[in-house]
Amino acid sequence: MTDFADRLRPATEQEWPVFSRAFFSVFGEDPPASFVDTVPAHAELDRSLALWDGDRVVATAGIYSRELTTPGAVVPCAGVTWVSVAPTHRRRGVLTALVRRQLTELHEQQREPVAALWASESSIYGRFGYAPATWRGNLTGDVTRLALRPDVDLGTGSVEQVGLEAFRAAAVGLHDRLRRTVPGNLARTAPWWDRLLRDEPEQRRGASARRFLLHTEPDGAVTGYALFRVRGGWTDDGQPDGTLDVEEVRGLTPPAYAALWRFLLSVDLVRTVRAGSAPPDDPLRHLLAEPRALHSRPFDALWVRLVDVGRALAARRYPARVNLVFEVRDRFCPWNDGRWSLVGHPAGAFCARTDADPDLVLDVEALAAAWLGGVSLATLQAAGRVTEVSPGAVTQAATAFRWPVTPWCPDNF
Repeated sequence: MTDFADRLRPATEQEWPVFSRAFFSVFGEDPPASFVDTVPAHAELDRSLALWDGDRVVATAGIYSRELTTPGAVVPCAGVTWVSVAPTHRRRGVLTALVRRQLTELHEQQREPVAALWASESSIYGRFGYAPATWRGNLTGDVTRLALRPDVDLGTGSVEQVGLEAFRAAAVGLHDRLRRTVPGNLARTAPWWDRLLRDEPEQRRGASARRFLLHTEPDGAVTGYALFRVRGGWTDDGQPDGTLDVEEVRGLTPPAYAALWRFLLSVDLVRTVRAGSAPPDDPLRHLLAEPRALHSRPFDALWVRLVDVGRALAARRYPARVNLVFEVRDRFCPWNDGRWSLVGHPAGAFCARTDADPDLVLDVEALAAAWLGGVSLATLQAAGRVTEVSPGAVTQAATAFRWPVTPWCPDNF
């Protein structure tokens, strides 16, 4: 099957059941009936790709039109999803054709300057120029040891468990305020809130229905929210051994954040607390009387690909002034390959091609890893991924690319 690159095309609404089942089958999962029977509102079939072999879909891919927070700004982002190749069609260049088609169209159409995805396997996407740019903290702890410090300011507000409608009415606006300050956060339109809050029993995997918390100030203003589930359990001698799965905790103020966690750490019949999608530097650790009791096993989350280097570097802000020439090596997207002059500062940035001598030489993966401010270019230099040509260039670049807020993405797509 040597002509598959020319046979990639978007799936139609009528083809959606076959398309979606093909994707889930590769991942060994049974899709929810509601997902297969009707095209989800957040899906964009015009940005999908399918490869047919007879009446079978043997490869799939798609893009969501998202908005991503980058240091000091928000930018359009192509959220890559539904990537799969049937076992019968692997090692034929199908995946390469899928990714190349996506990135080439983004560049030629001058759409999103960056793409992002969640990698099923960390060995797959580096060769296409993607790199992990955010990390999840994967926090766990024994609730009996997770007491807050006695000097924690809990404010004068209150935390209440509420129903879905009350939660959504308050959380949508609050999230939109908060996500603009955290690199790696994504905007949530109404269809994305629908997707996040969908709670089908067959997808709970033994946990309770999702529960919702709101933190409200005395004047009625909502300043925080949390989502969680409970997994019941008992020891052999009849002691409570439940697990609290914390999905998201957001606070507009430190007291609101602390008060939400105090509530979560006091849920009855719970022994273990887990917050798999929490930020790697979650403030919770600094609220605890016994910080060592909170265990963290960080792992990669959002992978980023700079589709157009010049536009991507100009889109973000830089807390320290930078004026350097980067020689970028990008074999997969040759339009990025070459030298780029970056002039950036807290108010904006400019990036364009240049013939000037480089100050730094690096591959596009290293640049993507550092783009959200979570990975230091000095660390990448220590790993042999960045070459310093002009003395002091790595220090200047590493300082300028960092950001006070660690990038974090709680939205898996």
